[in-house]
Amino acid sequence: MQKVLLSLLTVLFLSTSFYKIESNKEKQTPEILKTNPQNLIPKASFKNSAAVAEEIYNSISFTDMSTLKSEVFSKAYLGFENLKKEGKLNQDSNLLTICDFSLSSSEKRLWVIDVAEKKVLYNSLVAHGKNTGEEFAQNFSNTESSYQSSLGFYITEGSYNGSNGYSLKLIGMDNGYNDAAFQRAIVMHGADYVSENFIKSQKRLGRSWGCPAVPRELAKPIINTIKDKNCLFIYYPDEQYLSTSKWLKVDQNS
Repeated sequence: MQKVLLSLLTVLFLSTSFYKIESNKEKQTPEILKTNPQNLIPKASFKNSAAVAEEIYNSISFTDMSTLKSEVFSKAYLGFENLKKEGKLNQDSNLLTICDFSLSSSEKRLWVIDVAEKKVLYNSLVAHGKNTGEEFAQNFSNTESSYQSSLGFYITEGSYNGSNGYSLKLIGMDNGYNDAAFQRAIVMHGADYVSENFIKSQKRLGRSWGCPAVPRELAKPIINTIKDKNCLFIYYPDEQYLSTSKWLKVDQNS
């Protein structure tokens, strides 16, 4: 009788022990299933905007053209990505136009870049406003009739034929810096005073009423390339602008 009881106790012990093991496995399984596979990859392994910008910049060939400063490209690319995140640009947008107004107006200081192909499509002269400066840009404004250029990021709209010929509408995206551009009729257009001949005769490029004017012969091809919701960035090392523009804020969670 004792042997029978001992056998029954042994069977009962083994069966309950097995049940506890299985129960523990069942409790662990949901936690594993809930785990997001992406969380298994450290955030540090994802490239941030600065790293991507550096990679693209280092792949671009500036042979036989003006060299865009890496720090200017990095800022332009950061804003370009932030505009995408806000839905201001299409996710598949890959054209970034940069005007570096810290350079002499006698230099080709406009670049149209295909960031996907990592190449410069156009490198051109570009004028600043007559009250922004002579050879060098110095003063910027968002005010009507100031005849000054406006800093910041723009979204390109459609093209049209106006008093300056084939032109491109621009929407300023920086509050207080260029958001009055549309009302001021700040557009991209061609101009005869944006030429090497004008530089030779006047020792500087001609100036606009605030528009980023380009050579007459390049106006149509550049405008047709960048129109319809692409990004234009007009840069100048203005510390107030660079520290306050929402498009130049680094997302620490990205």
